[in-house]
Amino acid sequence: MTETGTDGPRGFNDSVIADYRASDGRMTGQFSGAPLLLLTTTGAKSGRPHTTPLAYTRDGDRLLVYASFAGSPKHPAWYHNLVAHPTATVELGSETFEVEAEVTTGEERDRLFAEHADRVPQFADYQRRTSRPIPVVALNRR
Repeated sequence: MTETGTDGPRGFNDSVIADYRASDGRMTGQFSGAPLLLLTTTGAKSGRPHTTPLAYTRDGDRLLVYASFAGSPKHPAWYHNLVAHPTATVELGSETFEVEAEVTTGEERDRLFAEHADRVPQFADYQRRTSRPIPVVALNRR
C-alpha cells in the first residue's frame, strides 16, 4: 500500500480505504487479519488531507508505523507529511482519533524496527533494499 495521490496507485488505495471504512476495519481478501489503520495526514506542500492505509504494531499505548515504501530509496509522502505536520488522524476499526507523530531515533528506533522485522520478515527485506534507515513513527493518542 502506498499513499493515495503522488506516491502510488490511487485506485488500489482508494479501494482499500473504502473497504476498510465499510467494514469498520475488518478486512477480507488479501488483507484479512492484517493489522491495518488509516492515517490521514496534512500534505507537507499542499496542506490538503491525504489518507493512507498502513500496517501497524503496538508498543504499549503507541501505534507504530514504518516508512518502508517497500524499500524505495526515498521516504513515502505520508512520512514527509508527518514531519511537516505531526498532528494527524487515525482510523482504527470503528474508532477515529487524533494522534501526535514522533519519529523514533537511535537505539529505540533500532529496537522497534528489529522487533517488527522479526514479526514481519518482509520489512527486513525492505531494509536490505535501501541504504536509508527505514523510519519508525510512533503515533501517540492526543
